[in-house]
Amino acid sequence: MELKQLFEQAVANSKLITTRPDNDTLLQLYSLYKQATEGDAPADGPSNPFDFVAKAKYNAWASLDGTSADTAMQQYIDVVNKLRG
Repeated sequence: MELKQLFEQAVANSKLITTRPDNDTLLQLYSLYKQATEGDAPADGPSNPFDFVAKAKYNAWASLDGTSADTAMQQYIDVVNKLRG
């Protein structure tokens, strides 16, 4: 199966995880998904300095700058497979 197909399957499988992952894992999944689908985070972060959730998401995504889409897809697949057991 092609990496993109495996990634799309992992995205679907992530919705089937029965126990909610911890916040760090959720941020990891979010940032890997964004990096795989959109590339590097935009240079300007969230406009509201008091939106701590948006800031955490942005920082997690920005930490992956320079990571290739294929690498991000594979890491996302690996995290989802680990969560599913």
